[in-house]
Amino acid sequence: MADEVTVQKARFSDRVRIRSILGRPDGGAGLAGQKVRISGWVKTGREQGKGAFAFLEVNDGSCPANLQVMVDASVSDLSKLVATGTCVTVDGCLKIPPEGKGTKQKVELSVVEVVDVGTVDTATYPIPKTKLTLERLREFPHLRSRTNSISAIARIRHALAIATHTFFDEEGFLYIQTPIITTSDCEGAGEMFQVTTLISHTEKLERDLIENPPPTEADVEAARLIVKARGEAVAHLKSAKASKETITASVAELNEAKASLSRTEERSKLKPGLPKLDGKIDYTQDFFGRQAFLTVSGQLQVETYACGLSDVYTFGPTFRAENSHTSRHLAEFWMVEPELAFADLEDDMNCAEAYVRYMCKWLLEKRYDDMELMAKNFDKGCIDRLKLVASTPFGRLTYTKAIELLEEAVGKGKEFVNPVEWGIDLASEHERYLTEVVFQKPLIVYNYPKGIKAFYMRLNDDGKTVAAMDVLVPKVGELIGGSQREERIDVIMERIEEMGLPVEPYEWYLDLRRYGTAKHSGFGLGFERMVLFATGMDNIRDVIPFPRYPGRADL
Repeated sequence: MADEVTVQKARFSDRVRIRSILGRPDGGAGLAGQKVRISGWVKTGREQGKGAFAFLEVNDGSCPANLQVMVDASVSDLSKLVATGTCVTVDGCLKIPPEGKGTKQKVELSVVEVVDVGTVDTATYPIPKTKLTLERLREFPHLRSRTNSISAIARIRHALAIATHTFFDEEGFLYIQTPIITTSDCEGAGEMFQVTTLISHTEKLERDLIENPPPTEADVEAARLIVKARGEAVAHLKSAKASKETITASVAELNEAKASLSRTEERSKLKPGLPKLDGKIDYTQDFFGRQAFLTVSGQLQVETYACGLSDVYTFGPTFRAENSHTSRHLAEFWMVEPELAFADLEDDMNCAEAYVRYMCKWLLEKRYDDMELMAKNFDKGCIDRLKLVASTPFGRLTYTKAIELLEEAVGKGKEFVNPVEWGIDLASEHERYLTEVVFQKPLIVYNYPKGIKAFYMRLNDDGKTVAAMDVLVPKVGELIGGSQREERIDVIMERIEEMGLPVEPYEWYLDLRRYGTAKHSGFGLGFERMVLFATGMDNIRDVIPFPRYPGRADL
């Protein structure tokens, strides 16, 4: 007799995840006869047999498929269960659906008890059975995870995050948590969110000055006279050889008068507005004693650990105050930034390619069902694109060669919105043309002009280019940007001066070159861009749980 097949319960709950039923190779048919408890939200519900029973499509977020649940009217009030959005916990027995019912599922749940119901107000619930546009769903960031598309994207995003940590762990990298608040600008672009308490403190001070006006000069003079009088009183008592207790009490009164004078003088100096020094805002009075910002990259900080621990990476949120409303920009986004000690540009490119291919393979193995949903609803080519990247070695060419190919295309009649010439920063249209049309596979373009790249990228021997590289993929264009870092202190000092950057904020970064400098390289992958590439979505605002962009920061 074969061993009985049992369904696995969630470890920290008494329920069974729907994925553990429907995600089996047999679609759950082998679990027929098992008694289980499931919980989830009703996607659709309908009463049948003149109200004798109801069919519910229930989803708990563990997979894209819904479990069909049948409830008899003798078990529960069906009217409370069928509304879309209702949350249910039910006990029942899994069984094979009768043939000819039109269901594609291999198993359904026949309910014996309704354990719990979270009802929904159908008049105001904003997520109906009918499909809403993605733009409309952004109006409900607290509820949109209940939709098929957003829940699938969330699971894909989770899988890519786990793949990231797994890849770098397997390759011997250490995960370093770099600061979100920083005093350095990695990009040198200046489009950073400032972190300050000066504004709130100033507003509080101004309210206080209205309610309790500062002392006048007359008040200060009166406080001085009190100190003078108390001082004279102490002197008189001492000359009169008064008792020790009397003198001590008088000195205490003098000290209190001096303290009161100090407070009065200090408060009299208070003025509305931000604190100024030499006509500029005085940041020495700010929380950190200097200007501080939300980070645009953890790269510079993680380099410090690469120069002590060798191979490291950081994975966290980054911020850019760019007033852009395009479908490719967010004010808050996540970056994966590995740093490889004792590695040159070739090593860097090899690591970037291996990492991207690893993620694609991971998704195909772990979340194929979600990818099928994305292919059905949004981009029919997304699975083929993942397979292409997972199985195809990336093409590699220099920036100069890339420009030559683009110029050849222009010569043959191809029109680009952005002009093509050596020295430009490749636009998305250029990148996508190279990867989608010319090569039809992922590309790595390297050795860019120094004038369009950051100060920390290693200057090549030609004096015109730096050892920088970008990974370009179909659908998205640039997915990764990286470089070999400049380890020669004299060269990096010249680059900082060339770009007009202040040296003082980067002294700690220069110390890495002064003390035991080492060849090292790294790159940054925009995590949301990777999700865009994988899913085929068109707008980056739909691949992050809570998008932040100009004018919007909900929840």
